[in-house]
Amino acid sequence: MSRPDPYTEIRLLSLRSVRGANLWSRRPVTRIDLHPGEYDEISSAHVAGFTEALVAALPGLWEHRCSIGERGGFVTRLRRGTYAPHIIEHVGLELQSMAGHDVGYGRARGGDRPGEYTVVFEHLHAEVGMRAAALALELVQRGFAGELDRAAVDFALAELASLAESPDVPALHQTVLCGIAGGGDRAGARDEMVRRGLSQHELVVDLAPSYLLNAGLPYSRSHIAVVLDAEPGDVPERYREDDLARRLVAIPADAVMRDGVFICPAREWEVQDMARDAGCRVAVFSTRDDLRDRDMRVAHAVAFVRDGRIVMEIAGSTEDGGELDGQASPAAQVAAALAVRSLQELETGVEA
Repeated sequence: MSRPDPYTEIRLLSLRSVRGANLWSRRPVTRIDLHPGEYDEISSAHVAGFTEALVAALPGLWEHRCSIGERGGFVTRLRRGTYAPHIIEHVGLELQSMAGHDVGYGRARGGDRPGEYTVVFEHLHAEVGMRAAALALELVQRGFAGELDRAAVDFALAELASLAESPDVPALHQTVLCGIAGGGDRAGARDEMVRRGLSQHELVVDLAPSYLLNAGLPYSRSHIAVVLDAEPGDVPERYREDDLARRLVAIPADAVMRDGVFICPAREWEVQDMARDAGCRVAVFSTRDDLRDRDMRVAHAVAFVRDGRIVMEIAGSTEDGGELDGQASPAAQVAAALAVRSLQELETGVEA
């Protein structure tokens, strides 16, 4: 029984370099989106000679431990049967390793829509990473077609070596005052911070979830970060599911300076834990009287609404944050009030 043509069946949908901290890693990664077509059901074990040809052309694959956790783990997976996206991940990493770049992190997961897959792997040079992804796809297509040999790998390595000698995209070094994420009224929160005395010249960055997903953080460090909610409505459906949604909106925590402040809603405990794991002090806000002991016990500061006014408890004192004025959503106003007060604290060096 003949198999479908892998050159037309396994299709490249998009290819990009993600520079800043992102959904998958704090390091820059290459992202390739694929539609494997019928090869969604055709594994390496279904194609006679595939594993042998791939390992002969790329013997370094023996060193890939994969999920088995030992030398030869990935080769074992190939023999048992694994699929094109996973294989492309490992081939992309191995091509970079053969070109002299010490890389090892990669993931292959379900993509933006049914039948699609997203593959990411780290790179040390953006152009090398993107070209390695495209070449990995071509080599895997050759493998499924029974046309893979060492000469194809040598041509790929010569190209990557040439790219590696060219200047890389500059690393991100920009420091901003604050990044605002979530699916809520981000512009309202930024405007409210200005209304409360923040200079219009200070860099407060609006982080749309779709931008975070596709490009990662656009800066290197921030003094604080604000997450208005864990409801990213502008991304594909799978990224709106609880676990991925929370990981997505928590990305700004990875750039907050040591002992900086990460502000997020009450009861978003998984997001709070991610921020603490990133070394942030966590402040929480509530507009619905839903603060719980878990929020209060370890929070650096809290802000909530009482009788139409914003109440803030920070640095061991209670402060009046003013009346809700209807200019922005309540969540944006409360979070902004807490953000401005946290920035004042950081400027004066007051300890909680």
